[in-house]
Amino acid sequence: MTIAKTLSQLPQSIRFGREICGQLDQAERREWWLTNGRGAYASGTVAGTLTRRYHGLLIAPLSPPLGRFLVFAKADATLLDGDRTWPLFTNRWSDGTLSPRGDRHLESFRLDGRLPVWQFAIGNRRLEQRLWMDQGTDQVHLAWRLLSGGGERPLRLQVDLLVNARDHHGVTDGDRIQPDCRVAGDRLRVVHADWFALEIQAHGGGIRADPVWIENFDLPVERERGLEDRDNHLRAGVALLDLPLGEWVGLSAEINRGTDIPPVDERDTALPFHRDGWGRIRPPRSHDRQQTRDRQLLEQARTAHPAFADAPDWIRQLILAADAFLFARPLAEVPDGESAIAGYPWFGDWGRDTMIALPGLALATGRPASARRILLTFARFVDAGMLPNCFPGAGETPAYNSVDAALWYLDAWRAYVEATEDTASLTAAFPVLESIVDAYCAGTRHGIRMDPTDGLIQAGEPGIQLTWMDAKVDDWVVTPRIGKPVEINALWYNALIVMRDFAARLGRDPSRYAELAERVAAGFQRYLRADGEGLLDLLDGPAGADASVRPNQILAVSLHASPLARADQARVVDGCGQILLTSYGLRSLAPGEPEYRGRYRGGIRERDGAYHQGTVWCWLLGHYALAEYRVTGDANLARSRLTPLSDHLRDAGLGSLSEIFDGDPPHQPRGAPLQAWSVACTLDAWRRIGD
Repeated sequence: MTIAKTLSQLPQSIRFGREICGQLDQAERREWWLTNGRGAYASGTVAGTLTRRYHGLLIAPLSPPLGRFLVFAKADATLLDGDRTWPLFTNRWSDGTLSPRGDRHLESFRLDGRLPVWQFAIGNRRLEQRLWMDQGTDQVHLAWRLLSGGGERPLRLQVDLLVNARDHHGVTDGDRIQPDCRVAGDRLRVVHADWFALEIQAHGGGIRADPVWIENFDLPVERERGLEDRDNHLRAGVALLDLPLGEWVGLSAEINRGTDIPPVDERDTALPFHRDGWGRIRPPRSHDRQQTRDRQLLEQARTAHPAFADAPDWIRQLILAADAFLFARPLAEVPDGESAIAGYPWFGDWGRDTMIALPGLALATGRPASARRILLTFARFVDAGMLPNCFPGAGETPAYNSVDAALWYLDAWRAYVEATEDTASLTAAFPVLESIVDAYCAGTRHGIRMDPTDGLIQAGEPGIQLTWMDAKVDDWVVTPRIGKPVEINALWYNALIVMRDFAARLGRDPSRYAELAERVAAGFQRYLRADGEGLLDLLDGPAGADASVRPNQILAVSLHASPLARADQARVVDGCGQILLTSYGLRSLAPGEPEYRGRYRGGIRERDGAYHQGTVWCWLLGHYALAEYRVTGDANLARSRLTPLSDHLRDAGLGSLSEIFDGDPPHQPRGAPLQAWSVACTLDAWRRIGD
């Protein structure tokens, strides 16, 4: 089989049998997630239970770009054979009961590329269930097919349709929706006056309205996070579908916005299931389009970078995972604007995260046009030399509380120009990039300015968190790092080298940037520890230097330009490797430090107190691998640092990478189950190692 043919096939490595599906705790900790490129998503557990407030079949941006609401919670299916019934769904209730136990019939689960596929087994009956979203539209589809076991009587499927209309960050308690639920032909319309309508169409059967509130769903993951753990959903109606042997039946749900609900049309994406050339019933054409698109994404990455030609299946799975984070963010000035969601389910698009992730999400995957659109979208928000940390929603004010986002923005431009040779776009953007360096030299918000004595950037003021170690609870800034953080000045040196090279490329005088870089390189030597064990984490803070062993120093080696001599780079890598390195990332603080926290758990205060005090961060593993490759030249060794993540793809957010892990073994996954920079930095490192 040729490489090209192999790559045309979708990854199939995420698969479980009854060894996982038959253990509820194992099936519930594994979650599937789908996205549509507009900020909408669908999510749930392998077991079919709701364990988070964010689980549902359609969570969509009713207030674009990221005002997301849960609108379609569940489709609870029951197999009917005359008077006999078998539930194919499971629910948790707030009194601690589990009922029904449809998970006991779940024989297997797999990802077909990205699409979740369940197979249920009841005696000789085998039933397959699929779910997918349409790219670019707020629409979700479910399909079922009887694979074996049809008897003399036709089997049927009853599906209870549970809906809602709440912010995805909340739960439904007192104030409940009262939509108008009505049937038009084969569609159930759940109409929220003067807002939107959810339309659910049945393929292969009928549908009826039957609005009843189903109360007291239990959300154990929210309870673990110290948040409200009870929810309610409205059963808006019931679908009854025939199950001919070997043929597909199903449901499609979509959102219509506005007060006037349009009449039923026969758009291609909503066509009933169709027959192929052999007379077999097939799912809607959108199913095939989604899988064709995923094949194209794999081929696109392979064409852009030969490193992916013989990549293992887990790397190919991450190429597909990267697509989940890119989404449309149109602006008046940039109608085709684009951005990146930092993580699912609770993050939006953040300046720092987007720029760190851009090379891996867009350039490693062969999507330079997306990279350009993201860079131009964010250019509109550069102010006083700073990039917003929290990207604004409609009518909102940007939050400029990041000292490093603008420096990562400069590095993202470097990666883009390196990949594309797009001098025209660089020429247009250069004044914005110049303004960043000018502002950092002269001084800007929150005490950010260059110290003329050593050329280093100092930043910070009480009550403000400016670095990526930005946890804050009420007035408590957990790791304030006021002074001269090591990674900020590694980024500063890198930015000056980037600007030197950009100026030369554009025929401008690069001497200013070159001279500044030399001064910063000299000043950066102040970070070298007297004991030779790497770098200090902070200089010139309120209490002087901070010698805490943290992973921020690794960026002084992994970035494009390093201010360190080779021997000092090697000492940094060795120190981080011995103390901070784990299978899934680098600890944010060394064990043995007084503030070290080995478990990330509890309520908001407990979790945020541990967030950067020992918790393992996955995005740093890619930087460690690149740094190790820089000092050793051993590509096999560097890539071997990444391979434990292949096992993690079968845990937590399936097919993707989590945000964080416990600092103590066995390093349980925590935080967001899908995190952009975790995926992006892994892909970018894999691509660059060996180049």
